[in-house]
Amino acid sequence: MLSKEKNDQLCKTGPNTPMGKLFRCYWIPALLAEELPEADCPPVRVQLLSEYMVAFRDTEGRLGLIDEFCAHRCVSLWFGRNEDSGLRCPYHGWKFDVNGKCIDVPSESPEFCTNIKLKSYPLVEKGGILWTYMGDPENQPPLPEYEVCNMPADQRFISKRHQESNWLQALEGGIDSSHVSFLHGHNLESDPLFKGAKGNKYNMADLKPKFEVEDYEGGLMIAARRNAEDEQHYWRITPWLMPFFTMVPPRGDYPVHGHFWVPIDDKNCWAWSFDYKPNRPLTDQEREAMEQGAGIHCAYIPGTYTPKANRANDYLMDREAQKQGLTYSGIEGIAIQDSSLQESMASIDPETGERVAWGGICDRTYEMLAPTDKGIMMARRKIFNAIEALENYGELPEGVDPEHHKVRSVSVLLPKDQKFLDGAKEAVRVKQDEPHTSV
Repeated sequence: MLSKEKNDQLCKTGPNTPMGKLFRCYWIPALLAEELPEADCPPVRVQLLSEYMVAFRDTEGRLGLIDEFCAHRCVSLWFGRNEDSGLRCPYHGWKFDVNGKCIDVPSESPEFCTNIKLKSYPLVEKGGILWTYMGDPENQPPLPEYEVCNMPADQRFISKRHQESNWLQALEGGIDSSHVSFLHGHNLESDPLFKGAKGNKYNMADLKPKFEVEDYEGGLMIAARRNAEDEQHYWRITPWLMPFFTMVPPRGDYPVHGHFWVPIDDKNCWAWSFDYKPNRPLTDQEREAMEQGAGIHCAYIPGTYTPKANRANDYLMDREAQKQGLTYSGIEGIAIQDSSLQESMASIDPETGERVAWGGICDRTYEMLAPTDKGIMMARRKIFNAIEALENYGELPEGVDPEHHKVRSVSVLLPKDQKFLDGAKEAVRVKQDEPHTSV
């Protein structure tokens, strides 16, 4: 368990919070590129790390991410007119460029604009994602080098969904491999992006995985070991890169999966999900399955990034399917199986500090961790150490260096006497155009 003070330190990411300062050392996924598809398209609201912003693509195609509220009367610029190389507030016509600089006030002389500027952050497109950096400009790192970001469009699929929980309980679900055999077990042989993989049988045959965790550049390598035949172990190796990146070990020749867990505020986060194949385009069948919500993706309420199955409709829970064993939890779909339980955790309201039934920050003062939670424990420790080093010594955390991003998840059979990182040390490194190591 954690004290409330320690828990808050990990979970609160607003400006000037310890974790907020840590997050602001990294490039963060802000939007899918498809959300700003063309010059002068409608602006989009963006909330990240408890800051309210608006993003737009101007007449020249330049990207801007600026304070949502006009410097004049604090009107939301989401209502703005995106035209002639700037975003114009419809209230009194004040106009701002992609850097937040006021470039026109129709009722005043040009000189009036000189010292008027909104807060702004860089917004850069890479790999189908619009990334932002919200930290000290002097420490701005190079752009991310996660393998999915360097995949051609026909070899990747990226989605995002709104999750009504703090970012940390979502991340910790991403590095917890022991729940797969229970919560997702029925999906292993029914989901079109998993079924038939040889590794599935090892997941279901051994419900007591042993965990080993090793420090690795940028974060941790978290490995779940299960028994296999011929004096072998079946290993599922999950990289976690600070602070928000996880990958799901692959199955058979299916695309590999992964996530970015990004705070919106202290009660909500974006669960970004991606699939890709480094050595071939996705098939039409794979892409169609992802678009329909298979694998780690989900179906949406039309026109939104809100899951169709959500808290308001009890996640479309089917008690009869649960009773008959068609699904373990009565909820369909891996993404929603995870989010439903993570959203349900007993929590602390970040504003009142009181315990609440749903949403907010998981109340870890009551939790009792088990040996299978070793990855979670070590990730927390690594974050605490990084916060202290940044706060006290100004040391930038691991995972800022894009060289740290060049890792892969792995599923592999190894002799029982072989350490997992020794046996998989080459497989966890990105190799251009070569397939993932998978079972």
